[in-house]
Amino acid sequence: MTHIKPKGSFVALVTPMNADGSIDMEGFRTLLQFHAENGTEAVLIMGSTGEVSMLSPEEKRQIITETAKMESKGILKYYGCSGNNTQATIDMVRFAQGEGADGAIIAAPAYICASNDDITDYVEEVCDSADFPIGFYNNPPRVKTDLHWDNLLRLAKHPNMVVLKESTTRVGQVAQMCAAKPDLSIMCCCSPNLGLVVPTMSLGGDGTANMTGNIIPREFATISKPWENADDAKNFQHAYLHNLDMLHYAYSAINPVAIKSLMRAVGLPSGPLRKPLKPFEGAQLQKGLDIVAKLGLDRTYGFKVDGQARAA
Repeated sequence: MTHIKPKGSFVALVTPMNADGSIDMEGFRTLLQFHAENGTEAVLIMGSTGEVSMLSPEEKRQIITETAKMESKGILKYYGCSGNNTQATIDMVRFAQGEGADGAIIAAPAYICASNDDITDYVEEVCDSADFPIGFYNNPPRVKTDLHWDNLLRLAKHPNMVVLKESTTRVGQVAQMCAAKPDLSIMCCCSPNLGLVVPTMSLGGDGTANMTGNIIPREFATISKPWENADDAKNFQHAYLHNLDMLHYAYSAINPVAIKSLMRAVGLPSGPLRKPLKPFEGAQLQKGLDIVAKLGLDRTYGFKVDGQARAA
């Protein structure tokens, strides 16, 4: 089966939680509507931004089952399905498919530090396990394994492999992928410190798999639009530079600490972080609120920030 390949802004959603730490399903519904109204093309639910490693197996299945049924107005809903071994990943991918998901994103199993060849075989085995859109997150900061473009181009030949999310610091790797013109979407993480967003888009990338779009989705729809003409490049430049302070702020702590703290403060569904992560408070939170004010996001999105929220 030919699969839809996500393009544009692919936002890794936070997992909204209630005050008692339980999953806020209505919060997910609100966030999906928020992104549908502001140009997001696809969302990743239960990625690292969604605190996936701290969710129980029961919570993961509940999230997939309930959010897959929610109205999303054309937004593709992908789910983080990485397990701690090959079979666990296959089981989660098949579960997501059966519940009506649009696709799955997988990474190398954490902590085992497997070789590139072993992880390439792992991804191919997962892709063989279901006729279902799969994306691979090359994320060495989280899992140590760092696939070379030769590995990635081999994976790109699989008909179920539809997207690469790249999170190395090697612009040359992105260039090699774009030059090869594989039949999959090439995206990058939105961290400005990795230095990948500008080269990925300028070399012909298909968008960004981003975290900062949780709070500036409209702006990330512009940043993530594939370049088809000079206007796209000019609009990208303006949006990227104008919002650079927010990009740096989003990555000023391990994700999703900064972005989830700021979302809670401005009234978006967010809730507490799972311990041992702790939210920003005081001056750290105020810095983000100042950026919100500087960018006029209260006017753009109707964000409300009162004294109680500032202290949350």
